[in-house]
Amino acid sequence: MMKLKLGLPKGSLQEATIRMFKKAGFNISIGSRSYFPFIDDEEITPFLLRAQEMARYVADGALDCGITGNDWTIESGKDVVKVCELIYGKQGLRPVRWVLAVPNDSKIKKSEDLKGKRIATELVNATKSYFKKKKIDVDVEFSWGATEAKVGAGLVDAIVELTETGASLKANNLRIIDTICESNTLIVANKDEWNNKWKREKIESIALLLKGAISAEEKVGLKMNVEEKNLAKVIKALPAMKKPTISKLSQKGWCAIETIVDERIVRKIIPQLKAQGAQGIIEYPLNKVIA
Repeated sequence: MMKLKLGLPKGSLQEATIRMFKKAGFNISIGSRSYFPFIDDEEITPFLLRAQEMARYVADGALDCGITGNDWTIESGKDVVKVCELIYGKQGLRPVRWVLAVPNDSKIKKSEDLKGKRIATELVNATKSYFKKKKIDVDVEFSWGATEAKVGAGLVDAIVELTETGASLKANNLRIIDTICESNTLIVANKDEWNNKWKREKIESIALLLKGAISAEEKVGLKMNVEEKNLAKVIKALPAMKKPTISKLSQKGWCAIETIVDERIVRKIIPQLKAQGAQGIIEYPLNKVIA
């Protein structure tokens, strides 16, 4: 049987990735010290690796495909197929940013003020490229960790660090002065294996299901019953991805409405729907929304 060697990201993206796979229909279990997860699909052999290493192993053919960040794909300099973006992070459905940050009390206000200064980061190549484009001569060094503490202790003048909300930087008394780049989660594939018909179709199927799971992440389904005389008023109060589905009920003069809405607005619109005559309103969660 042909197998797809799939790399899953270890670390900050691990929990969110496992959750998305579950919504997509795949159950994955990982032992506390294991790098070889179990997945309930006999056609997939999963491996757990740091996102920073993923593009290298995919490009070299050790993996057929993997999930990583666009930032690490660029940083690696490896030639891989970018199959699709999967916009999720450890804290929600938003891109992450690599930002240039300095202590709150620093006299540095903009990137030009860092000329001749020392900067620590994991994202060395992208950071060097950023300053090269701006023609600013700086010393960029690789940071093995505790990057935020280094600038606070005065070991470096600034850092380039990954953030989703900026809360951690603020907690460490750091101030963002610029964004180096933004990044989304990606599925990347080996160029040779992408030309294998079976593997390409398998990767595309996984991508379709994951994108459907992500699309459903902040949406819910709504069902309700409405008298025909109130139908126009209810539909007007009802936002939807497209036109809602309307069907006749066995009881004369009544209809059923079904639609998908953003979860964040449900608490606002349900009272409005009720006031316009909707009855038997049901809200239900979604696993996947396939466009």
